[in-house]
Amino acid sequence: MPPEDPRTNLPQPLLVDMTNLGMDAASLAADIRRHFNHTLGCDKHSISAHHVYHAVVIALRDRLMERWKNTHYSYQQSRCKRSYYLSMEWLMGRSLPNAMLNLGVSEATAEALQILNLNLDDIINYERDAGLGNGGLGRLAACFVDSCATLQLPVMGHGIRYEYGIFRQLIKDGNQVEEPDHWLVHGNPWELERPEFKQRVKFGGRVEYVQNGKSGLQVRWIETEDVLAIPYDLPVPGYENGTVNTVRLWKAVPTEEFDLGKFSAGLYPEAVAEKTNAENITKVLYPDDATEQGKVLRLRQQYFLTSAALQDVLRRWVRDYGEEFGEFADRSCFQLNDTHPSIAVAELMRLLMDRHALGWDAAWAITSNCMAYTNHTLLPEALEKWPVWVFREMLPRLLDIIYEINARFLSDVARRWPGDIHRQARMSIVEEGVQPQIRMAHLAIVGSFSVNGVAKLHTRLLKEGIFRDFHELWPERFNNKTNGVTPRRFLVQCNKGLNELITREIGTGWVTDLKQLQEIQKRAEDPGFRQHWLAVKKSNKKRLSVLVERQCGVRFDADAMFDVQVKRIHEYKRQTLNILHVVHLYDRIKRGDTDDWTPRCVLFAGKAAPGYWMAKRIIKFISNVAKVINSDPSTGDLLKVAFLPDYSVSAMEVIAPGTDLSEQISTAGTEASGTGNMKFMFNGAVTIGTLDGANIEIRKKVGEENFFLFGHDSEQIGRMRSGYNPMQIIQEDEDLRRVFALVESGHFNQFEPGHFDAIINSIKSPGDPWFVAADFRSFVDAQSRASAAHRDPDKWARLSIANTANCGYFSSDRTIRAYNKEIWRLRPVAPLGGNLNPMSESGVNRAALHLKG
Repeated sequence: MPPEDPRTNLPQPLLVDMTNLGMDAASLAADIRRHFNHTLGCDKHSISAHHVYHAVVIALRDRLMERWKNTHYSYQQSRCKRSYYLSMEWLMGRSLPNAMLNLGVSEATAEALQILNLNLDDIINYERDAGLGNGGLGRLAACFVDSCATLQLPVMGHGIRYEYGIFRQLIKDGNQVEEPDHWLVHGNPWELERPEFKQRVKFGGRVEYVQNGKSGLQVRWIETEDVLAIPYDLPVPGYENGTVNTVRLWKAVPTEEFDLGKFSAGLYPEAVAEKTNAENITKVLYPDDATEQGKVLRLRQQYFLTSAALQDVLRRWVRDYGEEFGEFADRSCFQLNDTHPSIAVAELMRLLMDRHALGWDAAWAITSNCMAYTNHTLLPEALEKWPVWVFREMLPRLLDIIYEINARFLSDVARRWPGDIHRQARMSIVEEGVQPQIRMAHLAIVGSFSVNGVAKLHTRLLKEGIFRDFHELWPERFNNKTNGVTPRRFLVQCNKGLNELITREIGTGWVTDLKQLQEIQKRAEDPGFRQHWLAVKKSNKKRLSVLVERQCGVRFDADAMFDVQVKRIHEYKRQTLNILHVVHLYDRIKRGDTDDWTPRCVLFAGKAAPGYWMAKRIIKFISNVAKVINSDPSTGDLLKVAFLPDYSVSAMEVIAPGTDLSEQISTAGTEASGTGNMKFMFNGAVTIGTLDGANIEIRKKVGEENFFLFGHDSEQIGRMRSGYNPMQIIQEDEDLRRVFALVESGHFNQFEPGHFDAIINSIKSPGDPWFVAADFRSFVDAQSRASAAHRDPDKWARLSIANTANCGYFSSDRTIRAYNKEIWRLRPVAPLGGNLNPMSESGVNRAALHLKG
């Protein structure tokens, strides 16, 4: 082991606070020039664009740093309660425009770059999205920390610094092709490496129990294979309020770089094996768990994150409060973002008992009063379960703790329902069988004081369905927190034209109080305002058209209806239903049925998990249909279809403002909430959707007349399961029968016979859990209503305005206020003054504590 970093007494001159950095264009230009030439060492031969981008980022980061330190000092000085958001995914999007917006220097930065003969858009477009998430889960985490900072709540995020994020998606011959996303190829100038706060994470080994006469039973986890967790901090600025919170991402490194003895003996692979095994933990986001190795690595990642985060929090607690944990649960709360970090329940027990010598009852009282669990899925297969043998080999001490938690829990269940062994089996954390499994969602529920769903329907279905037994035992633990998204990124930043129009009408207060957008509802009666609204929408559609043509080679006419479905490719999200409707429209064109036609451009985007064969086949189906339609002269501008590759947060910032019709068409009772539906609503898109997830609440807020509803509801879906007959539905619906005849004829796969049989057969199967055929007729009728509405620009403008005007409830600011009021119970803390001198008053102690952790 290398020696620990030495500590030093901090000399006063080193910490003297400097004059606050200027926020004007001239000051920014001077700092960008200085960082380019001196910090980065560039000269006239430097031609790499990333140097320019890095210089701009460092200049802005300097300004964030002042506020970042003051925020940290204020939390520490006030000894406030803090919350920690544990998430395996973080989809932050581009940080540069967000930092400029929240610092209030967007215009000044643009002017500074003009002084330097640089273009701001070029600099922004250089930044790569940090693909540290798969979809809505990671983006939700990013929205939440944005709102926490804007509301000045002391919340810190924890995640993994994956070297390779979600894959880059290429579409070749209609097929998804995955390429590594090495987003760190040029480094990440936003992050600060903090090796002084590294943590040691254990794996493997064995558990030793020693009876000590004075101390009682002592437990030691020994002979382990350890890795080090190195934290990298990202700043999260609040909107123009001086607060900068932190997302801490952990990287795995070996305790030793390599075995010098083996290297000297010529055993080169063996010499670096420890390094490779450690770094694999944070190498890639979500390894495919279809294999045993993938399952093992997924669990290693989850434990690595939670152990590093919990040890870090306890380190800071001991520094500030010593070994007294009586108030720990009153001053700390851990929000588990879905089931992935639920191992935190057992890990906190281990740390409190084994490292800090608390007894079981004291440790459990703390753990069960500071853990809170958010569930994000209604699909049982998405509730993670890990084989007991994996735990036994990888985390033997954690397995012992889980078994003890389960034994005590089942005793409580037995006392409540004596003799009900079937209920005990259903509720047990350990699922018995040929290969026993640990049910991670059950562990999270048993160990948490709060369990929340993310939409009203979702929460109701959790309580009545998959978690019914737990709700009957602990009804007070269950609550709903309907999701929201940040208006700063998904309206203010991404839709400048609409931002300016709204601000001109009602001022700027809506940026942090989205309910104020209701004021624009009355403007819908002004013909001039409606015209301005449609002009902004058309400008955004032209911008989206440029993106589609560049990426797909398909030209979208901005006068057509832009019909968009962008989300992860999954059968329950029913991209198949959407493309079947496209085939129906194509069939109508070919039959000459084009009276009162509404020209339509249909855009799909989203990634399929690499191991999800059916989802990848759906992409191929969409691509083939698009190719046939776009190359058929008879369709002209009546119908265009495109699949946009490599969907990302940055792409959504172009797509949402340019969308007319938002497709939210999952089978009722399957989508937990959705957040794309909210981003589209913010930007004036009108939703066509089922009564699923947050769609129900969106429809209620915007009004039934401003939402295109179709499909069976969740109760009807439940009743259909026993006697579902899709073949009869197809035979009785002429349009659907024609669609299937066209698809089955091989018209879209003439040189790939049988290529789409699996999709066809799944829809025709009585066991189709997604009921695609059942909702087809209703979907077509709703699409017809949408088409008719779009042909009347005045009516469509009113629909669009109503959606934006009534989106306030779906701000993540509202969601976070609800989390805070009912779960976290934090008080807002403003940062210390910008002119704080760390050496003044008690500043010496604050600065020393900051540098110590």
